[in-house]
Amino acid sequence: MAVTRIHMLPLNVVKRLSSIALLLPVLLLLSVARVHAQPRLTQPEIYVGAYGGVTVSTVFFSPKVSGMDDLLKVPLGWNAGAVFRYGAHKVCALQVEAGYAQRGWREYSEKDGYDYRRTLHYVQVPFMSHIHFGGEHFQGFVNLGPQIAYCVASNESGTKQATSTYQYRPIDHKFDWGVAGGLGFYGKHRKAGVYQLELRVHYSFGSLYNNSRAQHFAASNTLTASLNFAYLWQIK
Repeated sequence: MAVTRIHMLPLNVVKRLSSIALLLPVLLLLSVARVHAQPRLTQPEIYVGAYGGVTVSTVFFSPKVSGMDDLLKVPLGWNAGAVFRYGAHKVCALQVEAGYAQRGWREYSEKDGYDYRRTLHYVQVPFMSHIHFGGEHFQGFVNLGPQIAYCVASNESGTKQATSTYQYRPIDHKFDWGVAGGLGFYGKHRKAGVYQLELRVHYSFGSLYNNSRAQHFAASNTLTASLNFAYLWQIK
């Protein structure tokens, strides 16, 4: 007897997507208004540098995959890359990055005896608005903008479960797009450079697997958080 499968997003995923969709236009409009309201610098500031840090990530599957409910069991990874920042206004700048990041998910059940990890290796390029505030030498900042990425490699380890196996196939979509946002602070000195710490979150709107009615998954979106340290120096 054939079983009809209804592909529906979990309520928590729907709420997340709705919140992001409602919040992004407001933040972008506020950013644009803030840029036009601020005086321009007499000479643009250009910074280049590098960043690195740790990542944690998971994938929101629909239907759900067993063993992924405990967020304390999410896999650790790392990311690193280069930063270019161009500022023509007093509190706003454009920041572009090119880097590498590890994403993926973990399925764990001590009771059922499996512990599986999939690691996806991405090259990624975020285009972000950089809004900073504070004093001359110590400032806080907000980064927000779109991000594109491409999966260059994938590897797996551990013991697979037997109840759900669709997620063990190679991913269907290597190209990824989404939105990234971060909060942080930095110390700034004209001669010593900029030392900054940032907590960033990235949500992928692209699915890892095909989500048509003929496929198993209706959604397979990645959520990644990273804590990064960066050093930048100013180009005169």
